[in-house]
Amino acid sequence: MTKEEQRTTTPAVESKTAATAPSTAEREPEATGLERKMESRHLTMISLGGVIGTGLFLSSGYTIHQAGPLGAIIAYGIGSLLVYFVMLCLGELSVAMPYAGSFHLYANRFIGPGTAFTIAILYWLNWAVALASEFTAAGLLMQRWFPGSPTWMWSAIFIAVVFALNILSVRLYGESEFWFASIKVFAIVAFIIIGLLAIFGAIPISGYDSAPLFGNFVADGWFPNGIAPIFSTLLTVVFAFSGTEVVGVAAGETRDPGAAIPKAVHTTVLRLAIFFIGSIAVMAALIPWHKSGVDTSPFVLVFQSIGMPFAGDVMNFVVLTAVLSAANSGLYVCSRMVWSLAKERMIPVGLAKTNFRGVPVFAVMFSMAGSLLALLSSVVAASTVYLALVAVSGLATIVVWASVAVCQIRFRRQWTAEGHSVDELGYRAPGYPFVPWAAIVMCVLALVLVVLDDSQRSTLYYMIPFVGLCYAFYYAREAWRRKHGDK
Repeated sequence: MTKEEQRTTTPAVESKTAATAPSTAEREPEATGLERKMESRHLTMISLGGVIGTGLFLSSGYTIHQAGPLGAIIAYGIGSLLVYFVMLCLGELSVAMPYAGSFHLYANRFIGPGTAFTIAILYWLNWAVALASEFTAAGLLMQRWFPGSPTWMWSAIFIAVVFALNILSVRLYGESEFWFASIKVFAIVAFIIIGLLAIFGAIPISGYDSAPLFGNFVADGWFPNGIAPIFSTLLTVVFAFSGTEVVGVAAGETRDPGAAIPKAVHTTVLRLAIFFIGSIAVMAALIPWHKSGVDTSPFVLVFQSIGMPFAGDVMNFVVLTAVLSAANSGLYVCSRMVWSLAKERMIPVGLAKTNFRGVPVFAVMFSMAGSLLALLSSVVAASTVYLALVAVSGLATIVVWASVAVCQIRFRRQWTAEGHSVDELGYRAPGYPFVPWAAIVMCVLALVLVVLDDSQRSTLYYMIPFVGLCYAFYYAREAWRRKHGDK
């Protein structure tokens, strides 16, 4: 995006009717210290890498087991629709205001600074806790090949690798995430193709004398466990899609965001829908729903059934790649949220400093330290501190998605109130205002499911007080600043 093109988006950002005056970080994206080094292919793979993880490779069989074959597909279809709506909203905002750490900047502008601060803290905590769990998982996965080695040693090695990829340059991060995600995508495509060949009898599969086709879909009725499990698994599906919104975080370091972001939005959601729903359909067709990978990865079960050699080792490598990809994305997102908060002077400004490569090194180091503390708490205080951290971060994605939809509604209203036409937007999300309102309603329904689900309800007992503390801290600190003349 040229500087002239960037200026065309400035009136929407600098409106006097906005909640707060525009910040330096928002007015001058080229003067932030970050560099626009990532391209469209990086952005797409970063978004895919943040979503496709152990949930699909290891836990997808549980969804089929609970909701049945058709129920699982319906649940993933609804989840895909919600993600698509949110990504459309985020695409419009990110093209108009392509800033790193965008979520809380949008919330600061169109909702309020206290909400912006709270969203940023929740989202940072969400990824920091996830990052800690990924390092633990990576160490455990290595036990398959090195059973006598200490888990902590492998975790330490992977921590060093991910830290190096993030600290050296943003392009190195983008390239590494591109290849990490590419391995996962290749594995899923291969699984779907091989599975389809087995379904239609092109290759033999144990347990079947002829082509299995789709008989397992209706072997025990359309919905063997009833309709209710579809809604109970829907919450799991929504969480499985968390990570697509990383496109918004990376917008500030993307070359030509006006072209790259819309392309990433559409291709990412389309690929996710195909990968998730396609994989679920193949699993459900080849594995009876009541045996569908409750204890073993359904990917491994299918590959073993067709006689693929070393199926367990191959999938262990793919899952390890998925874990490292998620950790790589997690540290990137955490550091950019810290950088953005520091740029807005919501936390110490020293954390916003960048090196000569445009990498916010102190933000990366701070985020890694936070993740290591979470990792430590999972070892020494798993039933208290770590449990609380997981609970607080659990609903962050839904909160962020809802805030994105709200911000797009208010952005559009402000844009037209200033006399602009929607045709002037660099990217106009289709379906307005239905799309953002539908996203909001679906996010609210997801929160209702949390209340109704006994296993998830306790999350709110930690989440609500934590959110209250974030608001209280922000406004107490602002009052102290005003009193002491600290601007």
